[in-house]
Amino acid sequence: MRLDKFICKSTELNRAQASECIECAEISVNGETITEVSFQVHESNSVVFKGQRLVARPSRYIMLHKPIHTLSSNVDGDYPSLFRCINIERAEELHIVGRLDADTTGLVLLTDDGRWSFDIIRPDKQCEKTYRVTLRDAIRDDVADMVARFAHGLQLQNEPALTLPAKLEVVTEKEVLLTITEGKYHQVKRMFAAVGNRVNGLHRERIGGLSLELDVGCWRHLSEDEVNRLSTPTPQSP
Repeated sequence: MRLDKFICKSTELNRAQASECIECAEISVNGETITEVSFQVHESNSVVFKGQRLVARPSRYIMLHKPIHTLSSNVDGDYPSLFRCINIERAEELHIVGRLDADTTGLVLLTDDGRWSFDIIRPDKQCEKTYRVTLRDAIRDDVADMVARFAHGLQLQNEPALTLPAKLEVVTEKEVLLTITEGKYHQVKRMFAAVGNRVNGLHRERIGGLSLELDVGCWRHLSEDEVNRLSTPTPQSP
């Protein structure tokens, strides 16, 4: 992780204070003075500040049931930040793993472990995300053809390549479950636009092997097993 972040995780300094200490040559890594705030360190490195070796606090892993009309952001904007739902110390150190639009509800993960979150959002890691989608237009005919189109990949506007194969399950005429392994900008909405439909409601139910089982606006820490489960790619159906 970045040196300034490591210092924040191992002291009570905020990011600005940590950066100032680094730039003032007060930090050494493995015996070498480092003045670059973005210098990459590992928790096994010897990071020393004022003669004392620093030890980072354990990383935190959180699931949240995001309410509608909240922002996937650390700060408020046109709507309040989803961080208003979380009462936790040093919440500013957390980041969101796979953002949702303001009008989208459901499962959101938060952490201060950048490597873990990167592995979840990388398409080549094949971490599945399942959405319950409410559609404007009913799917009445050629259901098998529609399922096949999503499985083959769709051409989104202004995208050079097709989307990766997606799993579409029709629940009712106007409700479907869609499972994808990538996270392009407004991807679910754009996929249904590509087949001439419109998304009226969107809710993320699952990420990897982790399903949402919290009331709206509630959150909890993940167990060690859940954290490890999300670090392992979800097996793809043949």
